[in-house]
Amino acid sequence: MACKITELVIDCADPARLADFWCEVLGYVEIERDAEDRLIGPPGSTFGGPHVTLLFSRNDDPRRGKLPMHIDVNATDRDQDAELERLLAAGARPVDIGQTGNETWHVLADPEGNEFCLLRRRVAPNEAT
Repeated sequence: MACKITELVIDCADPARLADFWCEVLGYVEIERDAEDRLIGPPGSTFGGPHVTLLFSRNDDPRRGKLPMHIDVNATDRDQDAELERLLAAGARPVDIGQTGNETWHVLADPEGNEFCLLRRRVAPNEAT
C-alpha cells in the first residue's frame, strides 16, 4: 500500500462545538486539541492508527456552497427512525437538497450546516484496537 487516509479535515468556525457534536453522533472521543483544532476518533485510537480520525480545524472564512464530499453514517444499535431522533436531539437538522421522498436515507446537516446522510442499514459498531 502506498498511502492510507489518516484523517478527514473539516474547516469550521467552532471546532469544539463540531467535535462535541460528532463525538456524540459517532461515539468518538477527543484525541488531541490545541488552541484552534480538535482531533477525534474511536476510543483508544491515535493519529495514524487503523481508524480514520476527524480533525476540526478553525477557519473564519469557510467555503460556501455544496462540497463534492460528505459523510454517510449508519446506526449500530437501533433502527434508522430511532437514530434519526437521536441525531436531531444532538443538534442535527433536516436538509432539503431536492430529495423525492422515496429515498432510503435522510439528509441532515451538523450545527454548522455540513451535510451528511443517515443511511438505512444497521452496521456493527467500531471496535477499539
